[in-house]
Amino acid sequence: MQFEKKTRIGSPKGIFGILIKIVLIILILFTAIILIDRINFPSPIKKIEKVIPNENFKIVK
Repeated sequence: MQFEKKTRIGSPKGIFGILIKIVLIILILFTAIILIDRINFPSPIKKIEKVIPNENFKIVK
């Protein structure tokens, strides 16, 4: 009988392990979205306007 070295101790296996990983990823994403939502970004005060001359418009038929 050959000796098999286990490099991962206590790692979840099968569908249960995949389910735990998916739940953790969703939880981390949800927490990140909530934290980003709480940041109050200032709205721009200056109104931005750009005048486009009529020469740049092309008529496509």
